[in-house]
Amino acid sequence: MRVALFLTCVNDTMFPGTGKAAVRLLRRLGHDVEFPAGQTCCGQMHLNTGYRRQALPLVKGFAETFEPYDAVVTPSASCGAMIRDWHPRLAPGSAGVASRVYELSEFLVDVLGVTDVGAYFPHRVTYHPTCHSLRMLHVGDRPLRLLREVRGIDLVELPDAAECCGFGGTFALKNSEVSAAMCADKVTAVRETKAEALCAADNSCLMHIGGALTRTHAGVRTVHLAEILAATEEEPS
Repeated sequence: MRVALFLTCVNDTMFPGTGKAAVRLLRRLGHDVEFPAGQTCCGQMHLNTGYRRQALPLVKGFAETFEPYDAVVTPSASCGAMIRDWHPRLAPGSAGVASRVYELSEFLVDVLGVTDVGAYFPHRVTYHPTCHSLRMLHVGDRPLRLLREVRGIDLVELPDAAECCGFGGTFALKNSEVSAAMCADKVTAVRETKAEALCAADNSCLMHIGGALTRTHAGVRTVHLAEILAATEEEPS
């Protein structure tokens, strides 16, 4: 397969280590990964705020950039859901490319057929299933199946895991008080687990929850799924 990485805006500007981890992981599994320099925003922010016309060039540009690839892997369930669900509606000609876009855990489990990726992460971890991964991509237990195979990990269940953390992109700006209250509930649940690290498939949600964890001195760090799966004894995360 010819595989491309779609990094996304948030990861590119704030969490580049997640993209590097995804590439390191896939290369360890024997797959070369290309990074098309022409990639830009998927248009999710524009769509969510009502600017469909402005999102259209981004949708078409995505399809043109990633057309040559057999699979497009992204470490973001949020952007993955935007591409798979909305790109074909906004630009029907992009449907073929959109169907070849996979969130990282989907690609590992469904396409490569692996759950044990040779990872080592000796920490107590709890997993938050972000809304887009849970409700739009329906990744189900794929991330948990991958995490359970990580050597050294102490994986604990997050209470009320399916509850939204309150981020929702621009929702956190437009409805800040509601967003903060939802995040406070999520932080309470995380602290109940006594986990050292909170894992998710979206850095945007981890950024939101992580800010609250830091402000409340919870002593819990946030770590993207890709970074746990890429970690080894030789290259710890």
